[in-house]
Amino acid sequence: MPIFQLTDAPVFPHPSLAEDNGLLAVGGDLSVERLLAAYSQGIFPWYSEGEPPLWWFTDPRLVIFPEEFKVSKRLARTLRNTDFRITFDKSFDRVITSCANIRTENGEGTWISRDMQQAYCRLHRSGYAHSVECWQNETLAGGLYGVRLGKVFFGESMFTKISNGSKAALIALVTHLQQEGVALIDCQMTTSHLITFGAREISGAEFRRLLRIHIDKAAPQEN
Repeated sequence: MPIFQLTDAPVFPHPSLAEDNGLLAVGGDLSVERLLAAYSQGIFPWYSEGEPPLWWFTDPRLVIFPEEFKVSKRLARTLRNTDFRITFDKSFDRVITSCANIRTENGEGTWISRDMQQAYCRLHRSGYAHSVECWQNETLAGGLYGVRLGKVFFGESMFTKISNGSKAALIALVTHLQQEGVALIDCQMTTSHLITFGAREISGAEFRRLLRIHIDKAAPQEN
């Protein structure tokens, strides 16, 4: 199956045409308009520095239904004994930079290039991208960021600098989104870590069906 070359128009081939590994298209830009068009169909960018933008639709898809989210008794007890403080959208730039830096500090590659950081900061200023910050005193202990459209939150990345910082941020996010009536949290890639919190795989077709139901409009959402 061919990999589609994108044009200047912010349109994508149908997600069902993706390769078995999820790769759907190459090229285009990271404008707000194109990113919104991508996320509304469950498509996301993921590529390394120096490559053209690569666009993916993974199938099956790992998701969290907020009502199925679970926290172990041990973790809940540990977090009750910490002095973490949670904020929302208070330091988006620091969170996305930390998500990129923590990987390079660990000797790993990162897809969160400077261009990606700038693109998601534009999404944040437009009201679509959001962050959760976990603080210990004045230290940013951990956090995460993602994109919200309608009643769907698309998780992008998280980081921890102090033990359990990202876990505390994730728990706070799911609690907040459930209160907001969000129906679905997209995790993109399957990891055993997220499965322990109740995440599960669904088919790409079911994922697209849920997006059609829960993204009735692409208006920015406030956290």
